[in-house]
Amino acid sequence: MNVDIKSIAVQTIRTEAAAIEKLTGFIDDDFAKTVSLIYNGKGRVIVSGIGKSAIIANKIVATFNSTGTPAIFMHAADAIHGDLGIIQPDDVIICLSKSGSTPEIKVLVPLIKNLGNTLIALVSSTDSYLAQKADYVLKATVDKEACPNNLAPTSSTTAQLVIGDALAVCLLKLRGFTPEDFAKVHPGGALGKKLYMTVGDIFSTVNVPKVKATDEIRPVILEISSKRLGAAAVLDDQDNVIGIITDGDLRRMLQKSYNFDGLVARDIMSTSPKTVERDELAIRAFNLMEQFKITQLLVLNKGKYEGVIHIHDILREGIV
Repeated sequence: MNVDIKSIAVQTIRTEAAAIEKLTGFIDDDFAKTVSLIYNGKGRVIVSGIGKSAIIANKIVATFNSTGTPAIFMHAADAIHGDLGIIQPDDVIICLSKSGSTPEIKVLVPLIKNLGNTLIALVSSTDSYLAQKADYVLKATVDKEACPNNLAPTSSTTAQLVIGDALAVCLLKLRGFTPEDFAKVHPGGALGKKLYMTVGDIFSTVNVPKVKATDEIRPVILEISSKRLGAAAVLDDQDNVIGIITDGDLRRMLQKSYNFDGLVARDIMSTSPKTVERDELAIRAFNLMEQFKITQLLVLNKGKYEGVIHIHDILREGIV
């Protein structure tokens, strides 16, 4: 059987893209009222569905929760076998269904209405049972599925997903949800770490590499080698940072001379070391290293030297 795989894939994407583009015409007063209802409500959003719609409902719940709108998934079939107890008086119910007329939906809808909760339908068929019984209707109507048999939920589930994202983003903007808020609910992974992990969380305060400006070269080399951070801060008698000596400085010294008698740290140090405060975000430290093409920064705490953060410290945390 000859199948043009690339053409099928392109047609699938175009069909779904056309369905998504059409959704812009469905953003109406019911959509705006739904956003306002959820934003001003005291309860949670309960999102329900069955079959493929249930999978999309789960994703919408995850997006709500991660952007500041408390939400819970309730499977439409399980709801009529005990899970209806999830619903609290102030909760708003969003029910997903392409047809809006499946047996489970027809059983569930009257039960929700009897509880007195606001019911929002997210449907393709606006003449369906669900749409007729709902307080508000979010239209996710599609002309056809991307499936060549027009059977497998493809365009319709994508449309549901996009409407869910549109709701979440509107609510996010209304709440003034900031990157800091995002970090609170995304503490794991690279994304969360970028938003909350500081230099102080990463760098080591054990075996801090440091030398005095008057130290001879041999102990300087031993200090840098033993601490294994590729650098040492040069301090004055009041322990203020006045420079840095890196592996690179040592190599340049070796290229210039084989006679080190009389050389001290001050003679080979760089006098403008790059520093970062310990309460600065670690991703900021990484960006500074990238900017100046270096691998370590001296860490300060209100101007006082505390240690060195190395690029490997940041990479090890998976921040980038």
